[in-house]
Amino acid sequence: MNFADHLFKGRHFDHLIIGLCVRWYVRFKLSYRDLIEIMAERGLSMAHTTIMRWVIRFIPVFEQRRRKYAKPVGRSWRVDEAYIKVKGQWVYLYRAVYKEGQTVDFYLSEHRDIEAAKALFRKATYIGEGRFGAWGCLRRRWST
Repeated sequence: MNFADHLFKGRHFDHLIIGLCVRWYVRFKLSYRDLIEIMAERGLSMAHTTIMRWVIRFIPVFEQRRRKYAKPVGRSWRVDEAYIKVKGQWVYLYRAVYKEGQTVDFYLSEHRDIEAAKALFRKATYIGEGRFGAWGCLRRRWST
């Protein structure tokens, strides 16, 4: 039994359908109900709460697996900070961005402080187990 078989064991739908719905939800700005309509066009009937449960269940697992194979962070990137409203609550959005505009990683925080910035650097520079990207020296320096 491989990892995918173990991860999707006991699910009513095929793992390809689950992965497709979760990927489309994350990649495109689609609501759960939009995904239901798309799946209905393909002959699949499900509730929007089913996709919501898949997103909650599989996003952390997919993110963990993606980080395992992620390339190291480049040598030059910038940090962007914005104050945005998420689900009716104002939060700070910290983004690590390449010069070309591609997002390296992001972090949401209720507070604008050094701990939030450190958390973004820890998250953005951590690649794999025990390896660091180009900014690993910052992580070691800030961890004191």
